[in-house]
Amino acid sequence: MFWKKTASFILKNRLLVLISVVALSVFMSYEASKVKITFNGGKVLPVTDSAYIRYNQFKKMFGQDASSMVIGIKSDKIFDKNIFNDWFQIGNDLRQVKGVKAVISVANVYNLQKDTAKHRFIIKPLVTGMLPTAQAVDSIKQKLASLPFYKGVVLSNDGKSTLMAITFDDKIINTPYRVPIINKIKKLGAAFEQKHGIKVHYSGLPLIRTVVGDLVAHEFSMFLSLSVLITAIILLAFFRSFFPVVFPIIIVVLGVVWSLGTLVLMHYEMTILTGIIPPLIVVIGIPNTIFILNKYYHEYELCGDKMKALHLAIEKAGITTFIANITTAIGFGVLCFTNSELLTQFGLVASISIIATFALSLILVPIIFSYLPSPKPQKAGIKDSKLMAKVLSGLDKLVHNKRKTIYIGTLVLIAISCVGIYQININGFVVDDLPQHNNTLEDLKFFEANFNGVLPLEVSIDTKRKNGVVNLGVIRKVEKLEKLISSYPQFSRSISLIQVLKFSTQAFYGGAPEYYRLPDGLEQNFILNYAGNSTGKGTSALNSYVDSTKQVTRVTFEMVDAGSKKMNVVLAELQPRIDSIFNPKKFHVELTGSSIIFIKGTNYLLINLYESLAWAIFLIAIVMWILFRGVKMIAVSLVPNLVPLIITAGIMGFFGIPLKPSTILIFSIAMGISSDQTIYFITRYRHELRNTRKSISVIVSDTIRETGVSMIFIATVLFFGFGVFVVSKFGGTQALGILLSITLLVAMISNLTLLPAFLLTLEKGVDRKKIKGPDIEE
Repeated sequence: MFWKKTASFILKNRLLVLISVVALSVFMSYEASKVKITFNGGKVLPVTDSAYIRYNQFKKMFGQDASSMVIGIKSDKIFDKNIFNDWFQIGNDLRQVKGVKAVISVANVYNLQKDTAKHRFIIKPLVTGMLPTAQAVDSIKQKLASLPFYKGVVLSNDGKSTLMAITFDDKIINTPYRVPIINKIKKLGAAFEQKHGIKVHYSGLPLIRTVVGDLVAHEFSMFLSLSVLITAIILLAFFRSFFPVVFPIIIVVLGVVWSLGTLVLMHYEMTILTGIIPPLIVVIGIPNTIFILNKYYHEYELCGDKMKALHLAIEKAGITTFIANITTAIGFGVLCFTNSELLTQFGLVASISIIATFALSLILVPIIFSYLPSPKPQKAGIKDSKLMAKVLSGLDKLVHNKRKTIYIGTLVLIAISCVGIYQININGFVVDDLPQHNNTLEDLKFFEANFNGVLPLEVSIDTKRKNGVVNLGVIRKVEKLEKLISSYPQFSRSISLIQVLKFSTQAFYGGAPEYYRLPDGLEQNFILNYAGNSTGKGTSALNSYVDSTKQVTRVTFEMVDAGSKKMNVVLAELQPRIDSIFNPKKFHVELTGSSIIFIKGTNYLLINLYESLAWAIFLIAIVMWILFRGVKMIAVSLVPNLVPLIITAGIMGFFGIPLKPSTILIFSIAMGISSDQTIYFITRYRHELRNTRKSISVIVSDTIRETGVSMIFIATVLFFGFGVFVVSKFGGTQALGILLSITLLVAMISNLTLLPAFLLTLEKGVDRKKIKGPDIEE
């Protein structure tokens, strides 16, 4: 009754409804024009997570950690006069750029000098201008070698590589204003590279996130164009007619506009995940329009009345497509249960957009075609070909004559897949999604090889008492902790209060390198008094590593992108060793920073995405129960869609595709989409079962022939539609496209073989009089 009233309302008020939809689409277009690319990488951990809360407390106390970009070179001529001066000039130019807080390099470093008269340290730049002679440069080289504070920081241990660290202002680091600065850095680096023939490498989280943002923007346009093109070609091949190609494309493009408008209205930005929603909407939305069009053509052939056929198309196809879109939306919507901002945004916008695109299809297809001429006899497309008939006939014979073969084959595939599942590698990298031959990835490896990485690792040490940090015993413990962490090959040497105190002791004794050590008990008060009296640029070193109450201190390291699997082992090994230095009852030591938050975020997502898959299965099972009632029918409808997930997981194991946030998304999404085909098949089967006296064997045969065309068509659209992601430069997006395509293709085969085999096996237990649930016609 509801769908009959809906059909009447749409067609009787078609002009008003059309104007309303167009007006809303114009509004959504305006909103969509304001979409922005994210500049902070997206929040993975929920805001209520304890590690995330402590990370924010750390940033509030000490400032943004991932705020530096680095450029580096490798050459035997670092201290050649011209090269050194040009390197100095780059740093000097960048210091003048608004938004750059500090620049440190071999040519832009500071030295501490003792001012005995005023009992303070004076911080002076080692280089104040262009050096006139090679001897002057050599003098700086020797001076730098006598300053252990900078060893391994701006100059590699072998002396053949050097880096320049450019620290951004915290206010602009996560805004579009950082892009011009990065472009300026690259421009200066390119000029240096061209002049001297020395390769310049660029890295750091600000750059990595900018590169990812640029790729997201590029791929958004590329995927949208490819998905539209491919679906248009498939539609043309299937229908050989102009209108069934053009208008479905127009409708799903409107769905894309609405999805972008939804993104903006919810105050979200485009991330690597939300950037793939538009092409997803094209791929998922096309089957809605085709399903409604097929029903319209079918009804017109029966009655010859255009308006009546459109009315019946809405009435009969409405509920089936609605339920199918609900299960698809569930596959995305369950991602909201992760409480991860990144996945919640993706899941929420995708599920809303799927339902909105369904509504647009249900409203616009009948209205548009009501103004077009009545259908003419359709040209024979692929769907009407002898090949299609032969394929469906073969499937029918297989299901009726080879059921044992289907069951045994399925069990064998599951068993083989379980072997593959056992081999799955669970791992995630910070730069996971960048292509293997991307310059940014290659440059990151340069810094990992020469400086033990550039990804930030912070250690926060809370002494739990005011002035606890300046206690000599605590200082010795911090030094021991620094040596412990630096002993791991994944971490660089540290920068901390300890290193500042060692530098101060060296300055106190006239700069002699052998005095680069912690002050002893008698020296400590003198040196801390000198440090406290120091003023001028760069004297905030103590403030940068100690809070205002001197209760908390930080130790900064850089680390390689070793992957979450390796780092979980390292962190688990580190924790008890840290606890042996700092008694957890008296101190709180926290490993934090952007890199640690990423690792914890990866761990969190993997656990919660398992739960999301469970939720997807549970919610889809409820939908199946509402539709079909009975435990047997729930099992019959779910198993054909679970088998493809198991096979896909096995493929991941055999082909070394790691389980990570971008790939585990596949399972809940595929579960939601593949369930559509089950609904199409079973609703047609049950309609015949309830309304005819045909045998179950005949009904299954009829259902295979009648719904098989639509199922194969939809699977083809989905296979090639998701296949466009293969051309992505993001590894995770490539894997998502390949695995989703394979999963949905296997799901189609499963629903056309395993599902009807189950229905035939249960034939004797079917009591037609007890069939419950809504009477839905395919």
